[in-house]
Amino acid sequence: MSQPAQPPNPPQQPQDGRPVAGNPYAEQPGTAPAAQQPGAPTGNPFAAQPGAPTGNPFAAQQPGPYGGGPFPPAPPAPRDNLALGLLTALGTAVVAAILYGVIAGSIEREVGYAAVGVGFLTGFAASKVGGPLPVIGVGSAVLALGAVFLGQLIGMSMILADGLGVGFSEVFFDHFRDLVDVWKQEADFMTYLFLLLGPVAAFGGAKRAG
Repeated sequence: MSQPAQPPNPPQQPQDGRPVAGNPYAEQPGTAPAAQQPGAPTGNPFAAQPGAPTGNPFAAQQPGPYGGGPFPPAPPAPRDNLALGLLTALGTAVVAAILYGVIAGSIEREVGYAAVGVGFLTGFAASKVGGPLPVIGVGSAVLALGAVFLGQLIGMSMILADGLGVGFSEVFFDHFRDLVDVWKQEADFMTYLFLLLGPVAAFGGAKRAG
């Protein structure tokens, strides 16, 4: 009667720690297990890997071309515009002069507050549009002086036209030289004071706007 066959003996690990030939998974002497080596995969696909994205697009963002933030810098302030500022001063001075003249002609006397308002509006509008340039302040003062003078002539023309029973345009346009001569004869301290109030107020308005 035959005896059952014995299974082959399993390969023995040599005493010196060397792997048995043909076993690729045997550990090499002096090496750490694969799970303990830094940077080696652990078998967990959800484990955080060094340098891997975390799902937050803003995490550890590299400095951008605008100083590190995701937003671009504010646009630069617009440059000062000398020509536009002076044109604004001219237009404001003409309108203010007409209003000043109408007020003075209606009440038949000059008002200091009106002269201040002419200068302030001229300087404020010019500096607001053209920027805080010293040239605009000087130009506004000169135009404010002319506006107050023009307003005085308009007011005087209204008074003379009403007294002579003629039209305003006839006095102001047809006899402008005579009108200036009458202004020189009737001018007093308050007249020149109002002329000075315009430029001073223009500087104040330009400074306020700047």
